[in-house]
Amino acid sequence: MTGRMPKALPTRWMWAVVSEPDPEARGSYLDGQTAGAREVSVVIDRRARFLRIRHPELPRGEVVWPLHEVRAKENGTGRGLRLLRVAGNEIEPEQRGEARLDLVDPDFIAALRAACPDLGKTDLPRGMLRKVGLWAAGAAAALALMVFVIIPALAGSLAVLIPVEREVAYGKSIVRQIERVLTGSFDTKLTCTGAEGQAALDAMEARLTDATPTEYDLNIVVFDFDMVNAFAAPGGQIVLMRGLIEAAGSPDEVAAVLAHEIGHVEARDPTRGALRAAGTAGLFSLALGDFLGAGAIAVAADGVLNASYTRAAETEADLYARQMLAAAGVDATGMAEFFERLEAEHGHAELPELISSHPALADRAREARRATETQGPTTPVITKADWAALRGMCD
Repeated sequence: MTGRMPKALPTRWMWAVVSEPDPEARGSYLDGQTAGAREVSVVIDRRARFLRIRHPELPRGEVVWPLHEVRAKENGTGRGLRLLRVAGNEIEPEQRGEARLDLVDPDFIAALRAACPDLGKTDLPRGMLRKVGLWAAGAAAALALMVFVIIPALAGSLAVLIPVEREVAYGKSIVRQIERVLTGSFDTKLTCTGAEGQAALDAMEARLTDATPTEYDLNIVVFDFDMVNAFAAPGGQIVLMRGLIEAAGSPDEVAAVLAHEIGHVEARDPTRGALRAAGTAGLFSLALGDFLGAGAIAVAADGVLNASYTRAAETEADLYARQMLAAAGVDATGMAEFFERLEAEHGHAELPELISSHPALADRAREARRATETQGPTTPVITKADWAALRGMCD
């Protein structure tokens, strides 16, 4: 190194840099006040940070837009840009949705992009977030009203208006769908076909319904599935799971469960539940733009399989079952023992929906015990031989 300082740049070169002309181009300007667009001169004033739109017919010969308030979008022609001005996150009132500037010069557009970092920024109009929040809150409130008030009310009304034959067909389709849910296939059948076991089940049904006739022609089957559960579908369709029969200590316990499900059928609780589930699914599909169509049956089936009735509905079904057992001369002790054993084995965790805490198991067992105090003479609901046939129905 020589230690010599470099020579200063010539003054005329520095002046040339500072005085480099601002980019200029032609554009088409619509002011939003007068008809027709004007061909204007557009200048990027880089020192003052303005975009100057010039034409003799404009007020004072030009319109000035601060560069940080200039926004761009495609102009619909496939080339160039259309510019708008925003101020305070809102398009100027006199220009809202109308004043615009169209540019096509690629070099000028490149210079504009360099001078305007916010050119592509998306701005929300002033107050839009508040409006969106209010709209969202209103929509959520309306949706909640539909789900928790209107749909249940409509489901309750429709449940008693649907002709029985249509309700039966609806219930059968739901049971078929539940088979698919449990097996993952329409080709796999779960219904147990043991003739002696089915005869025993028919005998149990007859013992109960002879003393307490039902509105429906019940169709009661056993599914070869290890779930400790039973469910009623619309139209008198009742399914007992093999797991429930195996968990029962006596045929009277199974009869108590069956009587409980018959109580739901007679009150049309499964129909209300299925209609409500399908209606809610349809409402959400409309709201989210996902139209379910036949998928509503799948949702209704899931609602039936995992039915969680209200406390009042469960209490009424238990009362119906106790009265049906008493009329048939079947000891309600089986009902109490069923609930007591399940509570002892499972406690309050992971209980099947059939025996969920609506109301609590201990309360249900207590009510069943109390019912035995007023019962007359009782006999087992079916014979020991029939009970053995029913337990082996799925073998």
